[in-house]
Amino acid sequence: MTQPDLEQISVQLDSDNVRDRMVALASLRNVSAAEAMPLIKKVLNDESLQIRSMAVFALGIKPTEESYPILLDLLINEPDYGIRADAAGALGYLEDPRAFEPLVRAFYEDTDWLVRFSAAVALGNLKDPRAYDVLIQALNSPEVVVQQAAIAALGEIKAIAAVDHILRFAQSEDWLIRQRLAEALGNLPTPKSISALKYLAKDSHSQVAEAAQLALKQLGEL
Repeated sequence: MTQPDLEQISVQLDSDNVRDRMVALASLRNVSAAEAMPLIKKVLNDESLQIRSMAVFALGIKPTEESYPILLDLLINEPDYGIRADAAGALGYLEDPRAFEPLVRAFYEDTDWLVRFSAAVALGNLKDPRAYDVLIQALNSPEVVVQQAAIAALGEIKAIAAVDHILRFAQSEDWLIRQRLAEALGNLPTPKSISALKYLAKDSHSQVAEAAQLALKQLGEL
């Protein structure tokens, strides 16, 4: 991307119009991470939460050495729970093993379910087997979305030992939980997984049945 374009984006990010700033941030997808970073930092404290959220997300998908410390600080010190949740999610995108402990702490200590949800998703994205215990605990969360995230993440970390724990969701009333279960089992090759997937392949919800069929194919059982 040429320098004048970057200057134009920079000017747009200073616009009083939220939509202008949003368009400018979105256009950074075509810019290298190194060039994008100073522009992202311009709006990290924007008055619009939507702009801040986009900027935090951008730190995860345009990573430089600065991304991790900025996101860590936001996860720990940001007063707005939505931005903390965005920071947790972006740390998962970085796939930086240093994020493991802070994400576990966020899951256990943050008072907002959205942050705990994002932390569980991010732990799955890190693919760190040490997340097993926290994700098993997350299965007992009162929030269904946190349960969904935990099931998916246990699949991501390929936690074979979790199969017995997640199979209790095979008859969940929430079809998204059953879908996440089917997807997770596709990463967990055990006889119980295959049996459960054959059951889920006949699910009344088409997306659950389709996910189960894909998972069986993944396990070489179709």
